[in-house]
Amino acid sequence: MPYIDIPSKDDYVSLWYTTNSTYGNVGAFDPERPTCILLHPTFLDSSWLIRHFDDPRLSQDYNLIAFDQRTSGVSRCRPSPLHDSYVDAADLAMACQALLVPPAHIMAFECISVNTALRFTALWPEQVLSLTLCDVPPPTELQWVFHAYDELLQLWCYAPDLDSFEQAGNEVVTFTTGETDNLDLQDDLIAFWEKYYPPTKRLKIVELVNIMMNRTRLSSEELACITCPVLIIQGESSAVAPLKYAENLQQNLINAKDGCRLYVVKGAKACLNILPGSASIVNQVFSKFLAQQPRTRSDLVPAKMTVHERSKIALSKLAEFVGDPSIASRDPRSPLSFSCVKPDVSRSQLENLQFYAKDLSKAYCPLGRDGRPMRKYSERKKQAHWFQGDMHGNSYIDTAELKAAHKAYTTAKAQTPELPKAGSLTADKESLVTDEVAQDGRMRRTTFNASSVDKLVVKGTMQKVVTQSSHLPKGFGITKAFLP
Repeated sequence: MPYIDIPSKDDYVSLWYTTNSTYGNVGAFDPERPTCILLHPTFLDSSWLIRHFDDPRLSQDYNLIAFDQRTSGVSRCRPSPLHDSYVDAADLAMACQALLVPPAHIMAFECISVNTALRFTALWPEQVLSLTLCDVPPPTELQWVFHAYDELLQLWCYAPDLDSFEQAGNEVVTFTTGETDNLDLQDDLIAFWEKYYPPTKRLKIVELVNIMMNRTRLSSEELACITCPVLIIQGESSAVAPLKYAENLQQNLINAKDGCRLYVVKGAKACLNILPGSASIVNQVFSKFLAQQPRTRSDLVPAKMTVHERSKIALSKLAEFVGDPSIASRDPRSPLSFSCVKPDVSRSQLENLQFYAKDLSKAYCPLGRDGRPMRKYSERKKQAHWFQGDMHGNSYIDTAELKAAHKAYTTAKAQTPELPKAGSLTADKESLVTDEVAQDGRMRRTTFNASSVDKLVVKGTMQKVVTQSSHLPKGFGITKAFLP
C-alpha cells in the first residue's frame, strides 16, 4: 500500500493514499486527464469513497486520488493536542507537493474534510482548480450535537463488551446517517469501526472528536481569498448539517468565480457518499460541474518552489489571517506549525488525551483472533427483553397496565403546556457552541467518568469507614496517564 511520509522534528505522520490509476500510484496518472482529490467523510476513510471511484462518470475521465487523514484509516501519526483542520490542510499540501500532484479539483465530504478543504484553498490557492463541498457543517458545532458526541464518546471508548460496543455503534449510525432500519449499512459501518476504531485505539477517536468539537470559524478574510469555482451539495433534511449553514457559506464566498453554486439533494438526510441513491446524484452533479471547467492536463512537473519555501509563504499568510505574527516564524517543515489551537485549548486537549490513554492496554477489543469482527450486528441475539430495543431503538412490554398508564400520561402531558427552560437544549435546538460550552465539555470529559476514580471498598462499621476515608492521601484515586 502506498504511503507518503512527512518528516519533521516535532511530529510524525505517514499518510496512506489510493488512486484509480493502473498501479495505484500517482506515477501512473494519465497526463491527458484532469486530477480530482477526494476527501473522505468524518469517522471513515478513503475506502468509503468507492462509489465515486467506481463511477465511470468520474473514473473514466479523471485521475482520482484520496488520502486517509492522519487519524483515519491506515494512516499513522503521533497523538497531538495541536491537531486541527489547519494541520490537516498542511498534511494535504505537503503530501501533494511530495507526490508532484498537479493542480486538482477537490471534493470534500462532511465536517472535517470541508473545513480542511476551505483552509487548503485559502492557503494554497494554486493547487485548487475548483472546490466542491458536500454536507457543509455549521461554523461551530450545534449544542445538541456537541452533547450527543460527548455522551457517545464515553460509551464508545469504554465499552466493556461486544454488546456495549455494538450499541454505541448503532447509536452513532443513527446519529450521523439518520438511518434506523438499514441493516446492511449498520453491519458495514459497525464492522468498519470495530476494525479501525475499537476501544484499544480510542485516542484516534478522541483526537477526531477534539477537532470537531473545538473547531473555530473561518474569518471573512480567509473566505474572501477563495476565488476558484465553488459548488456546494447539501442534503435537504440533514439534522447535523442544516441547509441554512450551506446557504450562509454560499453568501460568504463573495469572490468565488461566477458565484458560489448550491445544489440541494431533495430528501437526503446525511452521508451523501454512502447511500447509493445520494452518491449517484452527487456524482452526476459533480461531473456536470467539472465539465463546465477548463480542461487541464496532469503532467507531473516539479514545482518551482521547494516544500520548505512554499510552506513558509503559507505560514506568513496564516499569520495575517489569524493576527499572530509569531506563526510566520514557525518551522515550515512541520504540519503542526500550522496549528491555530489556543494555548488553553491545547492544554485541555493534552489532558484529554492523557486521560483516555490511561489503561489503554486493558481496553476491550471487539475483534476475533483472526483480526476480523466476530459477528455482524444484524446477527446478534434478538430475544424480546425489556432492555433490548427493536430495529427502531424502542422497547415494548405488552401489558394492559402499562398501556393504560402510558395513555394517561400522554393525555396529561398534552393538557399541560411545557415551556422550554432557559439554557436548555429544547430552548434553541440549533444554537451553536460557544467557547464557554466547549471549555465546560473538555473539563467534563476528564472528570465525570466511571474509570476516572479508583473504587475503594471498606468493610466494617460506619465509624471505621469514615475514619479510614478521612486519612486517604490527597488526590487518592486519580493517577496520571501519559501518551504512548
